[in-house]
Amino acid sequence: MTQHLKRIAESRWFQNVTLAVIMIAGILAGVETSPSVMARHGAWLDQIDKVILGLFTAEIAIRLFSRGEKWWQFFTDPWNVFDFIIVALCFVPMQTPFAAVLRLVRVLRVLRLVTRLPRLQIIVGALLKSIPSMGYVAVLLALHFYIYGVMGTSFFGKNDPMNFGSVPKSMVSLFEVVTMEGWVDLMKIQVHGSDKLGYEDFKEVPREPSAHPVLAVVYFFTFIMLGTMIILNLLIGVIMGGMQEAQAEREEAERTKNVEKTGLPSAQDEINQAERQLDDLKKQLEIIRHRLDGK
Repeated sequence: MTQHLKRIAESRWFQNVTLAVIMIAGILAGVETSPSVMARHGAWLDQIDKVILGLFTAEIAIRLFSRGEKWWQFFTDPWNVFDFIIVALCFVPMQTPFAAVLRLVRVLRVLRLVTRLPRLQIIVGALLKSIPSMGYVAVLLALHFYIYGVMGTSFFGKNDPMNFGSVPKSMVSLFEVVTMEGWVDLMKIQVHGSDKLGYEDFKEVPREPSAHPVLAVVYFFTFIMLGTMIILNLLIGVIMGGMQEAQAEREEAERTKNVEKTGLPSAQDEINQAERQLDDLKKQLEIIRHRLDGK
């Protein structure tokens, strides 16, 4: 029985059916947000949702009991734990104070695509591994925003109080700049003065218009160069490093699984072992050659 369940769990058609059910569950979660559709077909949609939940439960049960007496190993994989929690939450009655949160679980079932697609697992794993390094980059980016926020308030606060009237306002404006959306308009207000641009519909706002043609250009250009071109690219580099690490760990896990399953090392392991043996042989030949030369 265990071997039969194991063959089903590892079969290609089982994986494809699971993917199809997850996608249908995602579509169903979106359709259920329409009041008109629910008014006409709510009963049918509820029945379909129960069928989907039953299929999810059967899938988890097959994967769980396919391990036989070592069923507990199912929970050693974080992705399996995630699947189990999502399915288990679907059985909680909706008539509770947390009904709105529980309805969100129907949408979260779409995230099970991550557990079914290895490439997505690598990407998510890379993001999780990059969090510690991303934290340091985020601190550097926050310092960058704060320094330029203080400078922007000092330079342009009186001319443009709506965008640079305080440090928080300046940092919000700089966030818009770093997205490369609308930054030219912000810069032109500082270059030409708020009496020329930007305040046509806000003439009642108290301010002291002044133009900063050189200072504004240097300020915005240096902020974009440091923030967008360097720090954000550094963030991308951290994520790419995490992706390579996650890919290497997955390959190692697959090799280990292959050895445990077949009792034989993988082809790559054999190649690595042969290369090590060849290096040892070269060292021995080198030692023999030196001895012969010495004689």
